[in-house]
Amino acid sequence: MKRAFFSLFLCFVFLFFSIIPAFGAPYYQGKTITIIVGFSPGGGYDRLSRVLARHLPKYIPGRPTIIVQNMPGASSILATNYVYNIAKPDGLTLCNFERGIPLVQLMKVEGVKFDLRRFAWIGSMAKESTILALRTDLPFKNFQDVLNSPTPIILGRTGPGDNTAQMMFLLQEFAGLKVKFISYPSSPEIMLAIERKEIDGRGGSYSALKPDIERGLVKPFIRSRVSEPGIEHLPVDEDQVKSEKAKTLMALRSSAEEVGRPYVAPPGTPESVMKILRMAFAKVAEDPALKEEVNKLRMRVEYSDEKKCLKVINFVLNQPEEMAKEFAKYAKF
Repeated sequence: MKRAFFSLFLCFVFLFFSIIPAFGAPYYQGKTITIIVGFSPGGGYDRLSRVLARHLPKYIPGRPTIIVQNMPGASSILATNYVYNIAKPDGLTLCNFERGIPLVQLMKVEGVKFDLRRFAWIGSMAKESTILALRTDLPFKNFQDVLNSPTPIILGRTGPGDNTAQMMFLLQEFAGLKVKFISYPSSPEIMLAIERKEIDGRGGSYSALKPDIERGLVKPFIRSRVSEPGIEHLPVDEDQVKSEKAKTLMALRSSAEEVGRPYVAPPGTPESVMKILRMAFAKVAEDPALKEEVNKLRMRVEYSDEKKCLKVINFVLNQPEEMAKEFAKYAKF
């Protein structure tokens, strides 16, 4: 009897320990996470996401494979629509979209099929300062020279959600900047057009343009209120205007820079999965190997959690209707 009981006990013990791995396996074990980037390969959003894809797995239990998929179109509106409406809320599809997207939603731009407040937010991996960068072979020495130009400067942009182009539109309306735009699928195409002297320059984040500044292709002339080491001396867009309306509109545009490199998951992604992702992103932002690689790309990382991001998103989207209409007059999406 004792022997039979002991044998039965051993069977239970064996069964218990054999099923623990199945129940205790990390959620991400054996899985692949896809980061959808709303731009073509080679730009700042793409480069940072690819660096993250190499370093994030070691901070996610189960060490999943992480790949980057580019989905350019309408300054990342297409990618944002896809992740919001089509991607499964299982934590296996993330989105990295343009920081100006909150203003696109505020303006109710045609084609927007998402509500940023409903995304499962991971956070942002950087704050960004917007600058105007023009070719160094042009005769301009400072921003006042640019304002005094008798002919418009020709700038590249990526589409209606391009936050940097919005800055130039406001400078055109309230500071007298004369500008024309040509749209391109992504930053690499814009930079190629600058090298070919097909256009004069572009607005862009300082981190993305820093390599081109250092190699002497372009020179920065003005920046937004968010500053970074190396451009503190540049004039600020809000200081170029006098009216309170203009300053308010420029401040509204600059608010998007606080979530300079946003990462989200589809609405309805389980909170247990989001905790894993947020912790991983926070940890990888302090990773020495990642920082070394990012520095080589002349970029930087600074994690802001989902609460900080949603505070900015709500600030933008809770603007009164009158302010939204006023911004729409000049943003020219």
